[in-house]
Amino acid sequence: MATDLYIVRHGRTMFNTLHRAQGWSDTPLTERGQEGIRELGVGLRERGLSFHRALSSDLGRTILTMDILLSELGLKGEIPYTYDARIREWSFGSNDGVYDQDLFFNILPRIAGVDSMEEMTYEDMAKAIYEADTADWAETWEQLRDRLLAGIKELAEKMEAAGGGNALVVSHGMTIGTLLYLLNGQRFVVLDNGSVTRIRYEDGQFQVLEVGDLSYRQDGRKVLDQNQS
Repeated sequence: MATDLYIVRHGRTMFNTLHRAQGWSDTPLTERGQEGIRELGVGLRERGLSFHRALSSDLGRTILTMDILLSELGLKGEIPYTYDARIREWSFGSNDGVYDQDLFFNILPRIAGVDSMEEMTYEDMAKAIYEADTADWAETWEQLRDRLLAGIKELAEKMEAAGGGNALVVSHGMTIGTLLYLLNGQRFVVLDNGSVTRIRYEDGQFQVLEVGDLSYRQDGRKVLDQNQS
């Protein structure tokens, strides 16, 4: 049996709402952000999906997102759940918390010597962030790449060794985008909070099946609206 990783971007946070770069800093999910993840949990449940293992990053916004999902799915305490720093968000170093517009559309392209972010790969951005960091907190591209791949591959291998099935993963927008870049060369993708990216692992190979799917949330919203009427 193949292993499918349902990789969720965490719910909308305070910094997401304010359009600030949120790396290793951590702001809580807003009320609307929590509601969006409830929609997702209900939508996943309505599809009749079964999950055998859960994994989130070690940051609070992903842990709370996973807690809501497992509650809606009736899986709290029913399946193994761990959190792993290897799938946490990028560190933006001294630029953590600056406005997205300033970081991604001004600082990073200027350092990289290009006109716009659209001309940059994830590797280019990581190198520019590392160069821009004055606090010595940012990771090199190699550190970022290696820890992300190691975290995801370890989960996939554990699932495959146990017979395969579905794993529920909660991570971060830039981190998920980086994984897609590493697996299929996708240049840059904007993923909504509560979206699902599905990756299959079989015979030692990854295959991207869905990117940023919001249909699960949409299905859940319909069910919640029906229950309120």
